[in-house]
Amino acid sequence: MAERHGVHWVSRVRDVDRDEWNRLAGRYETPLLDWDWLRLLEDSGSISPQQGWIPQHCLLYEQGRLIAAAPLYVKTHSAGEFVFDYAWAEVAEQLGAGYYPKLVAMSPLTPATGYRFLVDESQDEAAAVSRIVGEVDLFCRANHLHGFSILWPEPDFAGLFDEESFTPWRHQHYQWENDSFASFDDYLSVFNKNQRRNIRRERASMEDQGLTVATRFAGDVPDDHLHLMYRYYLNTNEQFGPWAAKFLNEEFFTMIKNGCAERVLFTAAYEDRPDPVGMAMLLYKPDRLIGRYWGAERFVYNLHFNLCYYEPIRWAIAHGVRTFDPGMGSSHKVRRGFRAVATHSLHRFFNERMQLVMRMNIDKINRYEQLHIDQLNEYLPFAQSPPSASDRSTSGSQSNRH
Repeated sequence: MAERHGVHWVSRVRDVDRDEWNRLAGRYETPLLDWDWLRLLEDSGSISPQQGWIPQHCLLYEQGRLIAAAPLYVKTHSAGEFVFDYAWAEVAEQLGAGYYPKLVAMSPLTPATGYRFLVDESQDEAAAVSRIVGEVDLFCRANHLHGFSILWPEPDFAGLFDEESFTPWRHQHYQWENDSFASFDDYLSVFNKNQRRNIRRERASMEDQGLTVATRFAGDVPDDHLHLMYRYYLNTNEQFGPWAAKFLNEEFFTMIKNGCAERVLFTAAYEDRPDPVGMAMLLYKPDRLIGRYWGAERFVYNLHFNLCYYEPIRWAIAHGVRTFDPGMGSSHKVRRGFRAVATHSLHRFFNERMQLVMRMNIDKINRYEQLHIDQLNEYLPFAQSPPSASDRSTSGSQSNRH
């Protein structure tokens, strides 16, 4: 463990006291920065130097007390980041500038907004962030790293960085927000008549096919379900050939109960036997739900929509969850009520020409991305005038009678 004036760099999150780390992480909505989640990725071997992810976490201590922490990873490739910066890597090659290795700040393998430096509530956040960035710069230059990127940052955290220091690159993502819905029918009332009918049919198709859908925390599922989730995860990835996103090993899934039992949810569809025919895995913290992995033993009509969208939304409403991030994917999410939203990654290249090229072109790139976001949202199948909460309640009651 290297130390420099209260600054520590560690190569494993397990080298940091769990309670100290979670004292910082517990302040924030995202479950992606909890000690147990990051430890699960590292200890399972899914995140390791052999996989091109080299953990290098920056810690700030004051009088022996952890006051800030930044989960960071040296990368020798861009896989598993879901920002798709391969074009910038090609530009760097054309300029004769290196691109790898680089340092990234993110929760690995997870395209969901929420990253930030963890700062003790007694500290000035902006000052702590500035100090960490200064240490990161020294680390990158000392280790001949070519750039530093902050991926999937929480919007208020991203706002702490000025464009002179980091170049913001806009990306399209999806998000569902809980507008104080009382029930799933209450949520359906915001859709136009045709899409309400379509969603009800898709939901009803589970029962029509003899399936029952249930949601349980990881701690409440049999251990063999964890092995099954891994198998279904492989089945899903096999459908995408060279575009698959297979990064996790079986140990990751079988170790979930060790620390993450209250953060991991499974939605599952059952027939007339104990093992589900399909499963989806999500991450949970009281205000936020994040969709991660899904798969099935065979194709089942509408199973994906129910396990990955409708059942999580129903569960989120029942448990007062404020937002649901369904993960990356195609525009069919818009038809299910997920808005297209803008996220930003933040980039700093240590080659001046590379930094200049990005700054000269990023405004046009960002404008095109915003246009794409706006166009997607034009297809949201909501009613022209969304009903009030009282109107939705009345509509929901009527729909239950029919």
